[in-house]
Amino acid sequence: MMGIITLTTDLGHKDFYQAALKGSILSLHPTVRIIDISHDIAPFDLQQAAFILKNSYPYFPKKTVHLIGIDSVYNENTKYLALKYNGYYFIGADNGIFSLIFENQPEEIVELSIIQDLKFLHFPLTDIFAKAACHLAKGGKLAEIGEPVTELVQRRVFEPIVEPDAIQGSVIYIDSFQNVITNIHKELFTKIQKERPFTLFFKRNETINQLSWHYNEVPEGEKLCLFGISNYLEIAINKGNASGLLGLQTDNIVRIEFQNKK
Repeated sequence: MMGIITLTTDLGHKDFYQAALKGSILSLHPTVRIIDISHDIAPFDLQQAAFILKNSYPYFPKKTVHLIGIDSVYNENTKYLALKYNGYYFIGADNGIFSLIFENQPEEIVELSIIQDLKFLHFPLTDIFAKAACHLAKGGKLAEIGEPVTELVQRRVFEPIVEPDAIQGSVIYIDSFQNVITNIHKELFTKIQKERPFTLFFKRNETINQLSWHYNEVPEGEKLCLFGISNYLEIAINKGNASGLLGLQTDNIVRIEFQNKK
């Protein structure tokens, strides 16, 4: 069985860490397909990693193994978990990241019981995580590598504040094109809007009062807002740097006000 293992880490591309992880996996499972989701996560940024993984994992074949290497250095108070969710496998530290990715309870969770090789104590990705990922990629069962667990560490998610005629949200992600992604989901927007006109307010007294379907619906250099592939509201500039030019960064507040129909 070939199997697929994806990698989402904050290891970057400068050092040997990423290569060591891949080498460890291939040594255990030479025919596995390794897919990089991202190694450019900001160090220890669980929210950023969760956003990227949440919006990418459903595109993979079922039974794909998603290895998460964020804040996974040994800590006596942190468990290493493997779990099954919606037909996919995930491996990572129980530091709250799973609560940011999943909307429902996983189908099965185990705390990994693979013995830690002390030689890799400071880099468990190449040891415990790699062994667990390869075991699952070969078709092995979760029960064979860990003990059942029912609870996950919960990490607080900042939800939008909803009023009858307004939604106040925040910026949760800046993508590679410098598009600004908020935590306002399309479903929530539609529910509160009720087909009413709106105005989106954000930093520097900027406003937008129309939804676009595409980035190029406005002239080059003009700002717009739309619901992108993630289904969260984005603020962008056609062929421009929205984050830099508009002064928007993660955690900045955005507000949508809806007009009552006359």
